[in-house]
Amino acid sequence: MNFLQAKNVTKRYQAHTALEDLSISVEKGSIYGLLGPNGAGKTTFIRILNQIIVPDSGTILLGGEKLQPKHISMIGYMPEERGLYRNMRVGEQALYLAQLKGMNYHDAKIKLNYWFDKFEISSWWNKKIGGLSKGMAQKVQFIVTVLHEPKLLIFDEPFSGFDPVNAGIIKDEILELKDKGATVLFSTHRMESVEEMCDHIGLIHHSHKVLDGEIGEVKRNHRNNKYDITINDFDESRLSELGDIVTIDSSITNKNFRDQVDVTLKMINGTSSQELLKRLMVFGDLHSFSENIPSINDIFIQHVNKI
Repeated sequence: MNFLQAKNVTKRYQAHTALEDLSISVEKGSIYGLLGPNGAGKTTFIRILNQIIVPDSGTILLGGEKLQPKHISMIGYMPEERGLYRNMRVGEQALYLAQLKGMNYHDAKIKLNYWFDKFEISSWWNKKIGGLSKGMAQKVQFIVTVLHEPKLLIFDEPFSGFDPVNAGIIKDEILELKDKGATVLFSTHRMESVEEMCDHIGLIHHSHKVLDGEIGEVKRNHRNNKYDITINDFDESRLSELGDIVTIDSSITNKNFRDQVDVTLKMINGTSSQELLKRLMVFGDLHSFSENIPSINDIFIQHVNKI
């Protein structure tokens, strides 16, 4: 079941088109990676979802209903540029923002105590936001984003400002929220996070969607017939014997510290991996043999560079 659907969404600013006929579907209880270079249109789409701006045409459906002001309470949004008031105290501000999302004071206080204990930041309650480091303020921003248990969570560069340990904590919390039924829209330039967390991705470039699909399927569709191999005590000149089934780029061959040759081979169309493996076995001790499937980062760069 799709919880979020955008159908043919377009937004223009005079001569500039920010989004052109964008359509995406996000399954309930999944994490959707919204990708694209700077200026692609991601922020415009997120602002439309938060009803900060309205599209010129197209439709947004949330839970099967056309997007309406009442849906604001169902959305939690953590922007890249954090929106906390520097001169307010942490606890005071968290309570204020929770009540803006429709929570009463009593329930907000109970849930804030839970999250502050969980993140071990109870001692920050009376500190001013301006006195916190960027990473500390990020934790507070994350808490106020998820506190009212929104059905749709939108994270724009959520790991910005976090060290690796705290980035890992936030990642685990997002995955746990997904497991509890939240739908997550996730925008980041950290492609390793996309690989680890997202179920589906959509790539926007120059206001258009240029790629969309389940992450495993997207990677499989970009397979390039390349294989990484490592052979013990091997004479690299013998690779020419494979010229009828592979192409070899000598610039990517090297000998590692164990006198093993590492090489990437690209099979000529029509060659099976079994045939390549059989031919390699006669060359000596084959230490490893694995398909070189492009990463999401490779796929991102490929699509951005060709347009």
